[in-house]
Amino acid sequence: MIEDLHVRQLTEEKEKLLSPHSVQSKNSRGRERPEEPDAVRTAFQRDRDRIIHSKSFRRLKHKTQVFIAPLGDHYVTRLTHTLEVAQIARTISRALNLNEDLTEAIALGHDLGHTPFGHTGEDVLNALLPGGFRHNEQSLRVVDRLEKDGRGLNLTWEVRDGIVSHSKSGVDVLGEEWGAVSTLEGEVVKISDLVAYINHDIGDSIRAGILTEADLPAGAVSALGASPSRRIDTMVCDIIENSWDVRTCDIIKDRPAIKMGRRTLDAAETLRDFLFERVYNPRAAGEEARQAEATVRFLYGYFNKHEDNLPPEYPDFHRGDPLERRVADYIAGMTDQYALNMAGELQKEK
Repeated sequence: MIEDLHVRQLTEEKEKLLSPHSVQSKNSRGRERPEEPDAVRTAFQRDRDRIIHSKSFRRLKHKTQVFIAPLGDHYVTRLTHTLEVAQIARTISRALNLNEDLTEAIALGHDLGHTPFGHTGEDVLNALLPGGFRHNEQSLRVVDRLEKDGRGLNLTWEVRDGIVSHSKSGVDVLGEEWGAVSTLEGEVVKISDLVAYINHDIGDSIRAGILTEADLPAGAVSALGASPSRRIDTMVCDIIENSWDVRTCDIIKDRPAIKMGRRTLDAAETLRDFLFERVYNPRAAGEEARQAEATVRFLYGYFNKHEDNLPPEYPDFHRGDPLERRVADYIAGMTDQYALNMAGELQKEK
């Protein structure tokens, strides 16, 4: 009998060897709707699996990271970004003796609510939707209300907190406005997101012919390394070294924190600012971004005027939600190509 395997209990026993500052799965604050424990998987392993098997996770493969609907096969998508964040975060968590399963679940779910067309789509919905639109809050909405035919994934409190708290909104890295996460595992994901996108966005920009390695700020390259793999390795090792005394498994300071050393932190901020100046801002003003913005605006306006053309399940999923909120949910769940094709078809009908 599966119930007699006691696999989950054995895993929970092993978690007692984790850092006292980690979150053990048996000590989770639980789920909104209580469930019987799984025979094999811990609560956080179960959350990870629910996220991976969700429709929202599958759609990430056709959503923009930076380059909208690129023709090349090797550009980063929202899905490959998510997988890179999970890999980096797991490496850091394992080194710091944190709960790797919790870290992985947060990382895999952190961008489920991202719009088509990356931050361009998010900015448009944020301007149109009363009360605004933020992809981290939408990610939480996806796992709480939109997945599983409106039942949600019923994830643990710790995974939900990490998902909604991961966004950094362009503030100084690890600065006063960086924002708090309730678990160290969530903090690891938040900083791993930065490590991942700085490096893969540079790679995509070079692939697209926008940048060359020689264009990168010399000081940042000197501090971090002359290749993406070297820079990631430098940043990951620096986070581990400055967050924990790995020789004794003790926190360096009384208050646990995930952080970088000053030289690495300055270099990371320099690269991020460089990307905004040379890549993100120019692309936001480019033709592709204008087309993406027009597409989202058209779809938002159309479905707010033609509620009956929303998918039939949406009234059932959103009892009590205003029409604008339901329309935003529908658009946010679209892939890039689906949004472009739908807008094209609807415009033909007009």
